[in-house]
Amino acid sequence: MGRSFVSKDCILIGAPVDSGQRTQGCIMGPSAYRVAGIAQTIRELGHGVEDWGDVAPGTVAALPALSPHIHAAAETLAWTRTLAEAARKAMATGRFPIFMGGDHAMSLGTVAGIAAQAHASGRKLFVLWLDAHSDLHTPQTSASGNFHGMPVGYIAGRPGFEGFPPFPHPVPEQNICLFGLRSIDPAEQEALRNRAYHVNDMRVLDERGIVAPLRAFLQKVEHEKGLLHVSLDVDFLDPAIAPGVGTTVPGGITFREAHLVMELLHEQNLVTSLDLAELNPFLDERGRTARLMVDLVASLMGRKVFDRPTQGAG
Repeated sequence: MGRSFVSKDCILIGAPVDSGQRTQGCIMGPSAYRVAGIAQTIRELGHGVEDWGDVAPGTVAALPALSPHIHAAAETLAWTRTLAEAARKAMATGRFPIFMGGDHAMSLGTVAGIAAQAHASGRKLFVLWLDAHSDLHTPQTSASGNFHGMPVGYIAGRPGFEGFPPFPHPVPEQNICLFGLRSIDPAEQEALRNRAYHVNDMRVLDERGIVAPLRAFLQKVEHEKGLLHVSLDVDFLDPAIAPGVGTTVPGGITFREAHLVMELLHEQNLVTSLDLAELNPFLDERGRTARLMVDLVASLMGRKVFDRPTQGAG
């Protein structure tokens, strides 16, 4: 059942993280979202918006405990600490934070801060991971050494993150839904085998459709009266409609499917925080991906498909 309109007071926080992978450009993500009109779009839907600007990391010494092949560990640790504190403060206001990335290493910090505040408020935290990848690696299992493939591993409390602060109150596997997967390497497959994660890869979504598995997870969140963090990676979407990402994987979510996901999330009114990850404006086509991501935020905030202006209409 749909819910009546609920106005949200939103906080925009820029997370220009570019250390979690080796394709430069995600540092420009927050600016691209602002240029694409994210604040105005949210306001036009009847919500409040305050932009807290971009966070900036401090400096951290090298982490000798990690393997030398791990990329930019000290810089990523600095981002993790800074974003965790920013997320905790934003959640403590009772408002709806939207973290504008930045590569997906941002979520090591954003979800850590959210988890700390969830525990402080006595609420269970649930995570909906909209991504082509499971991001379940740890520094010990990652062949690439890139932290943008590790946030779910950190969030779930997997070992191997020496030098990083222990994740505050790791999210139980059964509270994490991986949605839209279509690129999982053998180490991640092993980590998922016989575990309690909700795994909805593209084969599941092709067979069952978008609605049933998503509603099943949302019912669990509602039953537990939990907080729901959504982490939306650009590569969740098919590269034909969202080229502005360095990790394109064919066979992704279509335009209509993506909006349906967001409309369903809006109707249930359970989402309490949002990551927008992996937008690389340098790889985009005249802002096409940035505008689509802003449109998806609009659907999450209440815009229906029939409210969209027709292109070229007079």
